[in-house]
Amino acid sequence: MKTGKKIATIGLVQTHPGKDIPQNIAKTIQKIEEAVEKGAQIICLQEMYDVIYFPQNEHTPFEEYTETIPGRSTDAFVPLAKKHEVVIVAPIIEKTKSGKIYNSAVVIDADGNILDPYRKVHIPHDPLFYEQNYFESGNNGFRLFKTRYANFAVLICYDQWFPEASRIAALEGAEIIFYPTAIGNIANYTPPEGDWHEAWELIQRSHAIANNIFVAPLNRVGQEGELIFWGQSFVADPFGQVLARASATEEEALVVAVDLSKIQELRDGWRFMYNRKPHTYGKITERSEQK
Repeated sequence: MKTGKKIATIGLVQTHPGKDIPQNIAKTIQKIEEAVEKGAQIICLQEMYDVIYFPQNEHTPFEEYTETIPGRSTDAFVPLAKKHEVVIVAPIIEKTKSGKIYNSAVVIDADGNILDPYRKVHIPHDPLFYEQNYFESGNNGFRLFKTRYANFAVLICYDQWFPEASRIAALEGAEIIFYPTAIGNIANYTPPEGDWHEAWELIQRSHAIANNIFVAPLNRVGQEGELIFWGQSFVADPFGQVLARASATEEEALVVAVDLSKIQELRDGWRFMYNRKPHTYGKITERSEQK
């Protein structure tokens, strides 16, 4: 069934942060302004947008990288969101009142209202991605953000590999899933299993298809230590087709207009959601001993 168009314009900001946090924030503000000039309504930043990717080391002092909500990011972006009437998604290292540390995303609506954060649920622990040494697993579930321009979810980096997370987001009513990430190749290393970047893109495009939903993954650029980040932030439509892709090496504000009415059109045709059989899926909720 054809419906009227419902357009939302997405902005994805990819940068190469250095060690100077105020400078990183200033550069990000400049890129947000660029996205606004291009017509962006919902602007998402990369994972840990204002700090270096310190978890590639097993033990790094990181207190200076943490912040509260409200804190330095909301102080910077609330006025910007209100001024331009845009939604801003800022992935941060959140320190709660109880002292717990989460890899989080704070969402500021177009009126400047700060929404409760999403806290990354799936935490990796691999060579050069030692996040379990630093972060708690998220404790507030997979959140739906109902904003002025669209309803969306935010899933952070390692969350991207888990189809359960994207399906829950879609069932909750998300029209877009933003995937802010910090991922890349290890310098002078060829993975025996194949191209990591290809897998990163393929899994997220598959979430778009399986849920008939828009996905907007984004990534930082440049080399930090042994990691060479891919950049190549992109937006895929509800059948997994890439609508636009950012540079592999350059800082950029990628802006893409999407027609959210396409979601229902595809669901009416493919009926993936309608034909689900939840009573057969109990095994998914059981703890597996497989590594």
